[in-house]
Amino acid sequence: MKTRVLLVEDHSLVRSGFRTLLDASSEVVVVGEAEGGRRALELCRELAPEIVLSDVEMRELNGIETARQIHAAHAEIKIIMLSMYGDAQYVLEAIRAGASGYVLKDAAFAELLTAIRTVASGRRYLSPPLGDLVTEDYVRRAKGGRVASELDTLSSREREILQLVAEGYSSAQVAKLLFLSIRTVDTHRSNIMQKLSIHSIAGLTKFAILHGLTAADREFLK
Repeated sequence: MKTRVLLVEDHSLVRSGFRTLLDASSEVVVVGEAEGGRRALELCRELAPEIVLSDVEMRELNGIETARQIHAAHAEIKIIMLSMYGDAQYVLEAIRAGASGYVLKDAAFAELLTAIRTVASGRRYLSPPLGDLVTEDYVRRAKGGRVASELDTLSSREREILQLVAEGYSSAQVAKLLFLSIRTVDTHRSNIMQKLSIHSIAGLTKFAILHGLTAADREFLK
């Protein structure tokens, strides 16, 4: 029986390329495509895929936050993250969010099929260069050395709003996108600033980039 896969990628050409490769496989059936995290959440409810293949770097709702919400609502669905970046912060946050796999986009297609096969069987898969990152993190945890990330202090809604603020959305735009009042958005933003001890949009943007909430403005850090 073929593994049912939902493909989540905000670049249509990249998504089309992955779709073509996956359709050629005898092991996988692509049951749907989503151009972003919010649509992915809807399709998980409608299509009940076995595995979600999701880009990490997506505007409005990034792949890691999408994975966190999918895992919370549909623990039976396995998630494999796809990314150009092998940064420790991205990989570890993805795993903490509930992802079972993390594959670098420059890997061969055969590796992606291996990842799907591995995750479908109930195991975890990481592209080979990333294994040491996770091992080191587990060692720190075993020694009691892992300090909770400042990101852990934020709620799911606050992480969503932080990403949108970092991507340049106004309070009115955020309110419209999330079906909230402007006052509620402003309250969330104030709470975010208080929790993180950051009191400027530039500071919030830098924090969001460093913690993998958005990759759209990585040049901002240089």
